[in-house]
Amino acid sequence: MKTKGKIFEKRNQGIYARYIKRCLDLGLSLIALIIFSPVLLALTIVGTLAMSGNPFFVQERPGKDEKIFKLIKFRTMTNKKDKQGNFLPDEERLTKYGKFLRKTSLDELPELINILIGNLSICGPRPLIPSYLPFFTDNERHRHDVRPGLTGLAQVHGRSFISWEEIFAYDLKYVSNITFLKDMQIIFLTVGKVLGRKNIVDITQATIDENGNLYIIENGKKRKLHQPLDIERGNKEYAKRDRE
Repeated sequence: MKTKGKIFEKRNQGIYARYIKRCLDLGLSLIALIIFSPVLLALTIVGTLAMSGNPFFVQERPGKDEKIFKLIKFRTMTNKKDKQGNFLPDEERLTKYGKFLRKTSLDELPELINILIGNLSICGPRPLIPSYLPFFTDNERHRHDVRPGLTGLAQVHGRSFISWEEIFAYDLKYVSNITFLKDMQIIFLTVGKVLGRKNIVDITQATIDENGNLYIIENGKKRKLHQPLDIERGNKEYAKRDRE
């Protein structure tokens, strides 16, 4: 699935996308926060001890219409620095507790707060970092026409094991036709993948081969990952391609 050569066609969204979806997000996130409150409390306490301080990781992300919001997650790495005051490499700062959170996706649990206050939706394109914005094509920027999601089509169809072009194609496919049935399908597939720990990658364990490709070894097999978007696309000229 690729976006190149395909122009995004913005459609008028139905009643579900315009009104019901947000109501469901609000109701389900509130219920989930109540149900998982003992887990959230326990992880907050354990995280405070494991990280020797603030257990939360807050990072700016572009949301709907590219408006920046603060995404909340559980911290998985310490803030250890070298003698010069620079952060140590990620693999040295990632704790056993952090690895557990990433493997189980429990580090994402505080994002329920983002859903409750309206920054996120349960389903939608995953919010990326602001520094990636210059590397989107005009077509791909339409992924920001809707609220980003806790999970999405790309996350249940390969996640880090598919190309950025495929990820954005799934994002645009979702944005062009948001339905209740599609959201339910994404939610059930996500639950299955989280419970089965499928396609959940700890990027700090990845290796770069002689050709510059990023990969991990999983069950004895080499699996290729996509590089960070700014590295893979290399320069801001990429965003001009579908305008020329």
